[in-house]
Amino acid sequence: MVSVYSAAHFLVDFACAFLMFRSVAASPEWYFCVLLYNFFAFAAQMPLGIAADKLNRNYLFALSGCLLVGAAYAAPSIPAAAAATAGLGNGMFHIGGGIDVLNICDKKSAALGVFVSPGAFGIYFGTIAGKGDILPAALVLAALLAAAALIAGVYKAQRGTYPKNAELSFGGGASRKIFTAVICLFIVVCLRSYAGLTLNFPWKGIGGWGTVLVCAAVFGKTLGGFAADRFGALKTAAFSLGCAALLSVFPSIPLAGVASVLLFNMTMPVTLMAMAKIFPGAKGFSFGLLTFALFCGFVPVHLGAKFNAPRVFFAVIVISLILLCISLRKADVWTG
Repeated sequence: MVSVYSAAHFLVDFACAFLMFRSVAASPEWYFCVLLYNFFAFAAQMPLGIAADKLNRNYLFALSGCLLVGAAYAAPSIPAAAAATAGLGNGMFHIGGGIDVLNICDKKSAALGVFVSPGAFGIYFGTIAGKGDILPAALVLAALLAAAALIAGVYKAQRGTYPKNAELSFGGGASRKIFTAVICLFIVVCLRSYAGLTLNFPWKGIGGWGTVLVCAAVFGKTLGGFAADRFGALKTAAFSLGCAALLSVFPSIPLAGVASVLLFNMTMPVTLMAMAKIFPGAKGFSFGLLTFALFCGFVPVHLGAKFNAPRVFFAVIVISLILLCISLRKADVWTG
């Protein structure tokens, strides 16, 4: 099921990016549609996560997300409706798949890293395909329907083997120490979102370096999950962000830039797993809380607050390092 969810993650993000650039980008409402899409795709995951935690039908959320993204393809003449529907579908898929993967992997983060990684590939290649005219939209729609059927089929074939959601509870965040850890994790993800949307190396558009950077982001997330299992979350965060900070002071050197992006993204599964450990009875809420942080990082960029100076990226990494280490120690969970 983790493999199915990971492949579907690529497809869902691909389909959303494809739709936005094939059918919505030419609309005069583009600016509003992008905001609308991101709100439903990221901010809405928090209430969706609470609902999924309570209902304990994670696979239904995931496959319904695939179907909703497909339904958005039926409304190309209403850009706002298409963007909102695709965003909601994206959010539902991530919540359903995310909770199931968190339940399946339990205390291990490798599977979580594998699940979250393909999304960047989906957005990258979906954007390229959406700007072109070679790939027919009907083929993407058929793939979404097949993904929904596959999720249902695999779930039913392995019914009874998946851990159920814990009883809905937010008790993990009761103490002041834990509240501090949650705030620190939230800010770290806000900063990662902001940096990911604004970072633009001078050599990015030369040759194939743009694709290499996307690969670094993808494989960084995967590597982070395995490294956290092997060396512990705290050591992984300290090493990866410390090295990323050092390499970020050489923005004109492509290999240094690629390595810094890879190392910076290694903390993604660490933050997700840490939040899930803080709220073991509300994994969907945990997932949604951090995607809301992604939305908070997107908003200032959307409003035009872009600061791409190398020193800003360095500062973001250093602040993330400090806050993540504080949060992992405060929470006292899964530090290794």
